[in-house]
Amino acid sequence: MKFSKLLAVGISGLIAVTTAQAQPAVPMAKVNGVAIPQSRLDFIMKARISQGQPDSPEVRKALRDDLIAEEVIAQEALRKGLDRDPEIIAQLEIARQTALVRAYQVDYIKTHPVSDEVMRKEYETLKIQMGNKEYKARHVLVTTEAEAKDIITRVKKGAKLGEIAKEKSTDAGSKGKGGELEWSPAGNYVAPFAEALTKLNKGQLTDQPVQTPFGWHVIRLEDVRPLKIPPFEEIKNNLTQRILQRQFEGAVGELRAKAKVE
Repeated sequence: MKFSKLLAVGISGLIAVTTAQAQPAVPMAKVNGVAIPQSRLDFIMKARISQGQPDSPEVRKALRDDLIAEEVIAQEALRKGLDRDPEIIAQLEIARQTALVRAYQVDYIKTHPVSDEVMRKEYETLKIQMGNKEYKARHVLVTTEAEAKDIITRVKKGAKLGEIAKEKSTDAGSKGKGGELEWSPAGNYVAPFAEALTKLNKGQLTDQPVQTPFGWHVIRLEDVRPLKIPPFEEIKNNLTQRILQRQFEGAVGELRAKAKVE
């Protein structure tokens, strides 16, 4: 029900590696005469650093040992002819395609910088979408309207919505918490849920079930408070990711439209 993630590969992680420079083919080590380039270790280390992992001589030594061990194993696999196994061939083809997709994403980020002006427009749009309030809600999600209507009837007769949520809700994220959702602006929810939520008074339950693509909801508004949107400078990186996601998905859509698929 919240905004979707950027991409399966992750634009936010790719932004951190777009400044990587080409490295000379200096061997990190040689295994049975086969060179392992230093650039391989540097690339893996850079990716780990972008994910918040530390960089130290000890970490680099451990990574070097791992790469040497992997080269030893890979050479033995080749000696045994495992590279001719159809399943291994398929795995190698998938790995190659994944690397190319990632390379295209990195190239797209490099060649489509997001200006400060565009980010500020995105910020103003986001403020309008989010509104000036955030809501604390509790809900039960079920698969049929009849189930939802029965829950509304039970709650009006004194049953506890939280207990019903623990028993019946199909929303795995909130079921264990009795259907309780985190504080969130209405814009973070799908439209029918958001519309119903904003019409409720504090403590009020929806009179009728609310249908969304996820199923049928019974919603109660627990509380409401003013929404504090972070300053522009604090969320510039998030704004860049939102913009790049939208632009990249559009670019992929154009490529798909031009492609001949049989």
